Amino acid sequence: MIIQPYLFFDGRCEEALDFYRSKLGAEVLMKMRFTDAPHPHPPGMVPPGSENKIMHSSFRIGETTVMASDGNCKGKPSFQGFSLSISVKNEPEAERLFAALGDGGQVQMPMNKTFFSPRFGMVADRFGVSWMVIVVQ
Repeated sequence: MIIQPYLFFDGRCEEALDFYRSKLGAEVLMKMRFTDAPHPHPPGMVPPGSENKIMHSSFRIGETTVMASDGNCKGKPSFQGFSLSISVKNEPEAERLFAALGDGGQVQMPMNKTFFSPRFGMVADRFGVSWMVIVVQ
């Protein structure tokens, strides 16, 4: 059994894929637009003007595959009740990733030494996705 995160960017998926590629070195594994679907969508499923938005995509960060979509294409993604956690082996890498994810986002907990890690911090990226960056030695 595998559980994978599936993120709905509500019309900003392409921008998110580019951001994660440039900031985290994400590798986009596949990208399908609504216009690429083999069958027409039921009326009302794809808002007018959203035909070229991302219906489904997957990307890899490190050893993890994440799936993503533009969903309803309303332009207001809302990510609540979860965080994605990135574990790295050293403090400079943690600092680099934390700063990269915070570019245009909001620091929720600054990077600090904790009782469980030499560096740990929480940040919401520019799309509102919450990330926990932790050094695991």
